[in-house]
Amino acid sequence: MSKKKAFALRLDEETLKAIEKWAADEFRSTNGQLEWIIREALKKAGRLQK
Repeated sequence: MSKKKAFALRLDEETLKAIEKWAADEFRSTNGQLEWIIREALKKAGRLQK
């Protein structure tokens, strides 16, 4: 099982509101949505280890 590490992330209000809406539309938490976005970007860039 992978461990999760907490860290602070600063976003402008408009970006955060857009992410919160996207998360709600997909029935995810804001944190879960951010994790998904980052994971998808890493996959697309070929930077995620299998």
